[in-house]
Amino acid sequence: MNNLWGSKTIFMLLTRDPTLKDENARSFVQGVVMRSLISMGPSLEPRDYHICELLTGLYYESYVTFSTSEAFATNANLPYAQNIFARIERPTLFIYNVMIKAHVRSGGFRNALYLFDEMRAANLLPDEATVVSTLSACTALKNLDLGREIYEYVSTRLGFTMIIGNALLDMFAKCGCLDMARGIFDDMQVKNVICWTSMVSAYVNAGNLDEARALFERSPVRDLVLWTTIINGYVQFNKVDEAMALFRNMQMERVKPDKYTLVALLTGCAQLGALEQGEWIHSYLEENFITIDAVVGTALIEMYAKCGLLEKSLQIFYNLNHKDTASWTSIICALAMNGDTTRALQLYSEMIQIGIQPDDITFIGVLSACSHGGLVEEGRRHFDSMTKIHQIEPKLEHYGCLIDLFGRFGLLDEAEEIITRIPNKDNKIIVPLYGALLSACRNYENVDMGERIAKRLVEIECGESSSHTLLANIYASSSRWEDVTRVRKKMTTKKSPGCSAVEVTGNVH
Repeated sequence: MNNLWGSKTIFMLLTRDPTLKDENARSFVQGVVMRSLISMGPSLEPRDYHICELLTGLYYESYVTFSTSEAFATNANLPYAQNIFARIERPTLFIYNVMIKAHVRSGGFRNALYLFDEMRAANLLPDEATVVSTLSACTALKNLDLGREIYEYVSTRLGFTMIIGNALLDMFAKCGCLDMARGIFDDMQVKNVICWTSMVSAYVNAGNLDEARALFERSPVRDLVLWTTIINGYVQFNKVDEAMALFRNMQMERVKPDKYTLVALLTGCAQLGALEQGEWIHSYLEENFITIDAVVGTALIEMYAKCGLLEKSLQIFYNLNHKDTASWTSIICALAMNGDTTRALQLYSEMIQIGIQPDDITFIGVLSACSHGGLVEEGRRHFDSMTKIHQIEPKLEHYGCLIDLFGRFGLLDEAEEIITRIPNKDNKIIVPLYGALLSACRNYENVDMGERIAKRLVEIECGESSSHTLLANIYASSSRWEDVTRVRKKMTTKKSPGCSAVEVTGNVH
């Protein structure tokens, strides 16, 4: 605070210096002092900036005025920056760039594109900073049309730089134009590790691991991010052995992993139940003094839970110094998955009491616990609290848990009513829910409802043989053999071969 008021004192002396009669000189000196104030960042308050504006005597002068706006834009005080921006009669390219970048950083992608259009309408030509920020907004909004416009502008007028090339490559890749992204990559005369990482990531996201690996092997420099990208790619496609082999190669090249590399590997171990490999990673964390924070702890909780070691998951959870929503959710889901309804709901209550906000995944665990424990009233209450208290819109998984709970206890009418009340009905949601209800109709031999639901499934053009099978079983339980024969004639059963995985001496087969 002393530095702040010292700067203000200097500022006032300079503005009163009689030698600074020239307006340009005054503006320059004032701008330099304003910059020194801005560099103090978060220690400044709105009144401090406002005092500076008043002291300048140049409230509407572009450079000095927007220095304050830039500081507030970068300090997440965007409304104040917008207020100052609106007072500027003719914003410069620099000012537009600052505002576009600020909106992108705060997630206001549409506002960023609106300013970009406004800037072009003012006949200001975008520079590198404009292009990079605007492409980030295009990527977030999947606005491929504007992205192509910017590509044409860069190709014909502005010219390519490595930074622009990376931004265009990333935009095309994330918008699904892999060929365009690869074309830009191949045309780049000089490539840094960011270029290689972006292209490898693009192929990973497209499911083309072979091409991703080929590019990875060609990359002249491999940093931690590139290694983690390719390792995570193999994990995504359940190739944990290959991911672990890459991890060992990474160690041989003296690249030190961070927690995100290890979390990716733990995720793969959890997916396949590869306990031995998961325990090895846990040992590596401890031997290398890598802090087990909420992110790493959550991955360990899930790995041990999915490998059947629930008490080990609880031990990890209770040893965490800081527990976030994800770590609470992981242990609640782990308990629910293993049928420990009481502890799952107890931990959920503790989570709410200490002020941790649940998310949609938390409620999957809570509702699953209610379903496993046969807690109908608790299930209703928690489901209702999603929208009424936590403003979380239920998804297929939440409806599925509730339908399963009601179906187990024969509350078929209530289950059917819930399905009919689902807003914005989508077949991807409706079909599985009706299928679950149809299964409950079979268990309770409710032929009338079974016929009604089967008819609805036909109306929405669901030709799945499983629905016909369930209906045939419902008829069979009531000895309606002619109906059984009629339904089975319509069935076109088509089974896909199954597969399984097993870990033997550390290798998953």
